[in-house]
Amino acid sequence: MTPDGTRRGPRIELWWIPVGAGGHVVVHTSRWWELWRAHQERRAPRPLFHAALIVHDGEREHDIEMAPAWGRGSRSPGVVATGPVGMRLLGASRFFRYEIRCGRGTRIPDLAFAVDSPQVFPVTPAAARELLDRPAHAPLLVWGREAYGSGDMWNSNSLVAWLLTAAGIDAENLAPPHDGSAPGWIAGLAASRAASR
Repeated sequence: MTPDGTRRGPRIELWWIPVGAGGHVVVHTSRWWELWRAHQERRAPRPLFHAALIVHDGEREHDIEMAPAWGRGSRSPGVVATGPVGMRLLGASRFFRYEIRCGRGTRIPDLAFAVDSPQVFPVTPAAARELLDRPAHAPLLVWGREAYGSGDMWNSNSLVAWLLTAAGIDAENLAPPHDGSAPGWIAGLAASRAASR
């Protein structure tokens, strides 16, 4: 960030978007899930967040997000990989499949609802380009299933944590604002550790 408050140069921007922003049905299912989880852990419910990345390579802006293969933003030219949701066999249907999107002009749905964002990480142009190559090689685990014995489920936050760690950013010490929770984050860290063995 420059002294005048603008963001320039090669960088990674981490955006925190409230789960269900824009009025999606997922806001209700996520709330019920968090209420159950809070009850199991004997704590107060926390606001849930979905992470997304914008990478600037010094010339262009690229959006990175993992989202369902249906609805807004689906089937965009920026889709670089797909994976199953719920069960691997169900992934034959696009209603049980997710997309990893990485491209220019793909525009992250609901970015306007982001809270206290972005967190900015300056990088070299080479590091930015290297990060942009990684989404196509991400682990295509089953969305919603536990990953690598982490006790956490694989989802869009897992991808972001995995990418940031691969870029040399200490994702383990990152967290959403307002004492929020990012389900799947720990699964992404576990995926990074598994890849480095």
